[in-house]
Amino acid sequence: MSNQDEYTPPKVWTWEQESGGTFASINRPIAGATHDKELPRGEHPLQLHSMGTPNGVKVTIMLEELLALGHKGAEYDAWMIKIGDGDQFGSGFVDANPNSKIPALLDYSDGEEPIRVFESASILMHLAEKFGALIPGGQARVECFNWLFWQMGSAPYLGGGFGHFYAYAPFKMEYPINRFAMEVKRQMDVLDRHLAENEYLAGSEYSIADIATWPWYGRLAEGKAYDAGEFLDVKSYENVQRWTKQIGARDAVKRGKIVNVAWGEENAQLPNRHSAADIDEVLAK
Repeated sequence: MSNQDEYTPPKVWTWEQESGGTFASINRPIAGATHDKELPRGEHPLQLHSMGTPNGVKVTIMLEELLALGHKGAEYDAWMIKIGDGDQFGSGFVDANPNSKIPALLDYSDGEEPIRVFESASILMHLAEKFGALIPGGQARVECFNWLFWQMGSAPYLGGGFGHFYAYAPFKMEYPINRFAMEVKRQMDVLDRHLAENEYLAGSEYSIADIATWPWYGRLAEGKAYDAGEFLDVKSYENVQRWTKQIGARDAVKRGKIVNVAWGEENAQLPNRHSAADIDEVLAK
């Protein structure tokens, strides 16, 4: 990079123009609603407003796992929030999550005034504690939370860092791509070393730590994230590959990963979900 290409920041940053890139039209430096729009409500106490990105898939997999365990109270309606269209800035969604990010859960189990739950890890913990499932006991409980919050802290480097500059920025820049590729490969190595000695992230028991991590790092290991599988040599992380296949083979994962999805193969997309039959119908295509 020559000196003439370098950027000199102003003393005070101001929002004067779109920054460019895939999501430039919805990025802005202020919070709050841009338009009035109430959220729909279905018949179940659990109302999920989301999109089938990695953070959204965490919650639909969690709900399907709870249903598979026999927790009938985990039945849910899942409504699509089209983030590319700015649905997350509607007044109803901002009430559910003032940060305007999916997923957001409204839990009406205790009456007409819902409990709002936002941030994917918070939703997973809320549901796990509500139904007494998918958080192990003893030392494994601590390990489960260690890895749950490792994922929450690490994924922004994968998505907002590497993914943005490798796939979504208006042009390729060597420095940020190298910087974040190094960090993502370090994270994959962290996972690989841990999974060499543990079947699941919390040890021998499947937990919300796996549910939170698989949609991000499993997708990366499958070569489906940012078209970067070869670039990051994801096949070399053999223990992550084993874990990825093991989680991906679970019926609840197969069911949950298609909810709030409106792209890809016909048998892998279900924009809105209101019953188990909705998923059955799509998977049968």
